Amino acid sequence: MFYRRLVQEMLEGKRSRNKVRLLFGARQVGKTALLNRLLPEGNSIVYNLQQSSVRQRFEADPASFSREIRALPKSITHVGVDEIQKVPALLEEVQELYDSSPERVQFFLTGSSARQLRQRSANLLPGRCHIHGLLPVTRLEEEGAFQPLLGGQTLNTDGFPQRSLESRLLLGNLPGVLLEEPETAAATLDAYVQNYIEEEIRREALVRDVGAFLSFVRLSAAESGAQVNLAALSRESGIAASTLAGFYKVLEETFVGYQLNSYHGSARKRLLTTPRFYYFDLGVRGAAAGTPLLLSLAPTQAGPMLEHWVALELIHRAKYQGRGVDVRFWRTASGAEVDFVWVCPEQDIPIEVKWTENPRPADARHIETFLDLHPDRATKGFVVCRVPRRQQLTDRVVAIPWSEL
Repeated sequence: MFYRRLVQEMLEGKRSRNKVRLLFGARQVGKTALLNRLLPEGNSIVYNLQQSSVRQRFEADPASFSREIRALPKSITHVGVDEIQKVPALLEEVQELYDSSPERVQFFLTGSSARQLRQRSANLLPGRCHIHGLLPVTRLEEEGAFQPLLGGQTLNTDGFPQRSLESRLLLGNLPGVLLEEPETAAATLDAYVQNYIEEEIRREALVRDVGAFLSFVRLSAAESGAQVNLAALSRESGIAASTLAGFYKVLEETFVGYQLNSYHGSARKRLLTTPRFYYFDLGVRGAAAGTPLLLSLAPTQAGPMLEHWVALELIHRAKYQGRGVDVRFWRTASGAEVDFVWVCPEQDIPIEVKWTENPRPADARHIETFLDLHPDRATKGFVVCRVPRRQQLTDRVVAIPWSEL
């Protein structure tokens, strides 16, 4: 099993000791595997609410959960509940157990739908719970011990397979897909879209018009990475713009996608503020869009897919680093554009993405414009590309290999 060190250390650390740990994330990012790793063998019990017999038992009588936990031998010190959104009433039972004896057992809960919990007005254990997120595997997790360019915790990870850039762009970063051959990985990703994005979201009644939602999934996946244009999507699909906006919200609240907002800063310049939307994994995005999985990238695909990959790397790292760190994009009405801005308390870093192996100073021109307009917040920038080694493009902008991001 891959070692998700960053999240495991957060869950096991002193900060969350004697708190209920709630781990959110999309399906198949490794929550169950991590849960099983966190809980000590022989001293724990796990309730998997994906199993219909377990789920139905607690749906019929949520209070039986508390009775069972109280009856456990004292040797059981850790309790896990997988996919807690399936029976939100169990959160009330967890609160009661925690309040009566906060040190009796350690609770670890996982969930893949914040929407389900909100819609049912679930108790998210205020003051008693620490919430964490698990995401697809990042490059830092795959490639080991070094200080990441944009700051954050140094990782020391092993066990992940080495992969080419094309493999990352075509197959994505779900843990289970990383070990598969392209042919079987394609089938796995197709099944993910059908069984989770289409079937499970429908089964849990998160949407009413299933046909419209399935059309939306394909259109939104094909447009992933672009600024959201509800009016254009509405004309193409025949679905009301308000309905499309609700569908995008469903994807966000089931952790299948992210909204990326524009960067404003302090410069007085007319900006385009419509957000972008990104699917959380490139492999899932390709399967949802119905794109045939070819063994090599078409030239027209390569640049946008590398940009999408960089977006996900930045978004996922920002989510792990937490409050005060964010990712934005910058685009002016006059056409100046920077793909991403890494926003953190110390400074903001503009980042452009190019498919080229031979970057030129002209590739840094929009970054230079951004730096000129935001001298109080930004002093340097990067062009992420396929250059074999770093190159100084201008005094303030460096081109770096994608593998150093």
